[in-house]
Amino acid sequence: MLWGRVADSPRCGRKTVLLIGLGGTMLSCVGFGFSTSFWEALLFRSLGGITNGNIGVLRTMISETVKEKKYQSRAFLLLPMTFNIGIIIGPILGGLLSDPAGTYPDTFGKINFFTHFPYAAPNILSAVFLFFAMISVWLFLEEASLSHADHTLDSRAMVRDRGLELGQKLRGCFSRGDMEAFYAPLASTDSSAELELSPAVEENKSSGKPTYGDAGKQNQARRRYTQRLPFRRIFTRNVSFTLVANFLLAFHVGTFNSLWFVFLSTPVYDPTKTAASPNALVRNLPFLFTGGLGLQPREVGMTMAILGVIGIGLQLGLYPWLSARLGTVRSWRFFLLFFPFTYFLVPYLSLVPSSSPPPSPKDGIAVWMAIAGVLALQVVGRTFALPAQTILVNNCTPHPSVLGTVHGIGQSVSSFARTLGPMLCGFLYGLGLNMGVVGAVWWGLSGVAILGFLASLFVWEGDGHEIWLEGDEEDDI
Repeated sequence: MLWGRVADSPRCGRKTVLLIGLGGTMLSCVGFGFSTSFWEALLFRSLGGITNGNIGVLRTMISETVKEKKYQSRAFLLLPMTFNIGIIIGPILGGLLSDPAGTYPDTFGKINFFTHFPYAAPNILSAVFLFFAMISVWLFLEEASLSHADHTLDSRAMVRDRGLELGQKLRGCFSRGDMEAFYAPLASTDSSAELELSPAVEENKSSGKPTYGDAGKQNQARRRYTQRLPFRRIFTRNVSFTLVANFLLAFHVGTFNSLWFVFLSTPVYDPTKTAASPNALVRNLPFLFTGGLGLQPREVGMTMAILGVIGIGLQLGLYPWLSARLGTVRSWRFFLLFFPFTYFLVPYLSLVPSSSPPPSPKDGIAVWMAIAGVLALQVVGRTFALPAQTILVNNCTPHPSVLGTVHGIGQSVSSFARTLGPMLCGFLYGLGLNMGVVGAVWWGLSGVAILGFLASLFVWEGDGHEIWLEGDEEDDI
């Protein structure tokens, strides 16, 4: 929420917040990789969390760049699509680079660096990626411009961007010449019979630098709004219900992402061994049973890849078409219903027979088919619900001047839910596992998903400008 307010301010703006977020996360990765104690790791992870508010700011910039609602469903797919690509590539790189001395003892076992810092390599690679992302943002991200109508923050349209100037010079060095020309927007008439082109650049003979003409200034200096909505007026009825629905969705989706991998690696129930707790219940289907799937780390990574592949296919091939047919709110509500069924079925995966525990792709075909089926339900719900939720948070904004703030609040609510959910449900999962009711936490999560659907019934899609302030009518043309 803090970074959303900073991103809305004319003094800092969106680009500054993105640079701080990328830089802080880069330092967090480096420090985390070289941490040798829990408190050091906690400190550097906290640094990354404190400095990074980029998701909310990125959603804000996507919204401001894509003005028409009919294109929002495609535009907001960018973030979850890259997320799905990341959960395919990330675990592969992490698995290859983590603890090289232990994984490849013949090659790296005698190198002291990898012995003392076994997790430095993947974190250094992450820091390198973040460094190049930060440089790219500084040089090429156009936050506000007089020459383009798709800038994001109107109040910074007249602020000089030295990074962008340097980026343009660098691009000019690798191009055939200066092919860019600056024009004012075409002036059109109702009959479209005449089009008048007005030059927007005049050559300053003394300096040799282009300056914007009066036509460009008159058009681009006009702001969409002249006042900023006070913070206390942000929480309208629609904003409040949208944030509640956002909290519940983030709660159960974040908890699933955490518990899913724990459940996969939990040992398979073995009735020949002594129960973990003297109060453990005897298996009595359909509700009294315990145990997980007993998968190995490499097999857990395979399920992550399945998750990403299914998600990318659905996001690229099905979501834009179906969202256009059903509409944002209807598709959101419909696919929210997928989550209760998914969570209800998850614990029953431990009952799917396999030839020998732990199951593997060779001796547990039924298990892998069941895993793929449950994942398909969850990914379908997530693929359609999360982008729609982002669009609804964006469009419930009561005034354009607080768009970044609302996205920041939404991200803060989501982060709190993803913190509370795994912490609470992780404790309940262990308790249920010992008591012989491993499905209890999953069925509780199904109840949370039902509450999320009920909350969605009170949400409507706004237009991003529910509250009008003095001067908006004249300037929002």
